[in-house]
Amino acid sequence: MKGLVARGVTKSFGATSALAGVDLDAPAGAITALIGQNGAGKSTLMGVLAGAVSPDAGAMTLDGAPYAPRSPLDARRAGVAMVHQELSLCPHLSVAENVMLGALPTRRGLVDWERAREMAAAALEPLAPKSAIDPRAKVSDLSPANQQIVEIARALADARCRIVILDEPTSSLGAEDAERLFSRVGALRERGLAIVYISHFLEEVKRLADRFVVLRDGKSVAEGEVATTTRDAMVEHMAGRRVEALYPRSPREAKDVVLRVSGAGAELEVRRGEIVGVAGLVGAGRTELLRAIFGLDAARAQIRVLARGVAMVSEDRKTEGLATALSVAENVTMTRASWLVTRASEARAAAPWIEKLAIRARPLQRVSELSGGNQQKVALARVLHDGAELLLVDEPTRGIDVEAKAQIYELLDREARAGKAVLVVSSYLPELVGICDRIHVMRRGVLGPSHAAIETDERALLREAT
Repeated sequence: MKGLVARGVTKSFGATSALAGVDLDAPAGAITALIGQNGAGKSTLMGVLAGAVSPDAGAMTLDGAPYAPRSPLDARRAGVAMVHQELSLCPHLSVAENVMLGALPTRRGLVDWERAREMAAAALEPLAPKSAIDPRAKVSDLSPANQQIVEIARALADARCRIVILDEPTSSLGAEDAERLFSRVGALRERGLAIVYISHFLEEVKRLADRFVVLRDGKSVAEGEVATTTRDAMVEHMAGRRVEALYPRSPREAKDVVLRVSGAGAELEVRRGEIVGVAGLVGAGRTELLRAIFGLDAARAQIRVLARGVAMVSEDRKTEGLATALSVAENVTMTRASWLVTRASEARAAAPWIEKLAIRARPLQRVSELSGGNQQKVALARVLHDGAELLLVDEPTRGIDVEAKAQIYELLDREARAGKAVLVVSSYLPELVGICDRIHVMRRGVLGPSHAAIETDERALLREAT
């Protein structure tokens, strides 16, 4: 078969079995979605395919020939390229330098910059309209969507590229940028490449993929054609059971105002006992609003907080949300430590949150060793453990699987029912409609009026955002 085939792949780390016999078919000219809960083994499998992890057993073939990469460089030479969820670009370098990184053309012992820019433009051509991305531009000046395009172009710059692995490529993109990316990925399929597409957004899988493979507990438990499989069936395969209520909503009563923002294009009130959402495209100013309320950035509007304690979950868990070199227990308890801190006391305090959020980790395990989804749960656990009355939550379910999303929505519902005020920013409109009482839409730095969630829908919110 043309494309990538894996059979019976296993991998253990000490006593932990990460992969326990995985089969995967990724045919050429098709998009194969790899789905599963956090900790199901997706990241380990991608590491095996990309040459970063050596399997303990199993066999792989690439276009019918044996495939056993010993390193990422070995995989790239064989034609397999991985685009990670957390982009690995050099922001201070130009687009051309990033696309041709490690393979800059030379002439008489010097870098041939004109040729490098031509080669970068050729790699960008199937992904972006001409002149949309200047090869001479600095990567740090590009939008998140265009940075994602540059990362993919770097994979395509190698003429040997036959397999592209995309790990949560839309996790940092708004709806409009995601649609552009979908069209580019579709173009790669038409060129005959095999695409392995990892996503927690089943709407994306239904929209884009041809086939799907489900991992659960390190095993491949289901596969099939996307067109003939319902979303509910995919969820059931992922969870191993039916997930009845994705958006739990208990009877809640809004009480006194704990947050009031006015002026500078923003009129906002959040009350105890309610969840208020802020929708909008990436770059609309939603995150800046939360940061100003929390005191991280200077505020142009008047902000009044009438709550005992404010806690915030950043959308950037990697650099702002977590101390990844510390343990799970240290991260969870760091903002509310007792007068006598020991590893045992931290572990005891963190244990209930590890159980409630189904974090696949030990209390004293380093956060850097966890998957992205489990890291996000640790960031949320810290905020909930903090006990603040006003919760500011930016992209709460980024990189989190369907069942974990339901758990987090239930926790936020419980916090609001207990009298806390919750302000949520999200690019994922279904969750705002599903969990919020009221929703504002932000557009170009201006916050629109609130809409009762039961009186609006995703289409109306997107129309207002654009």
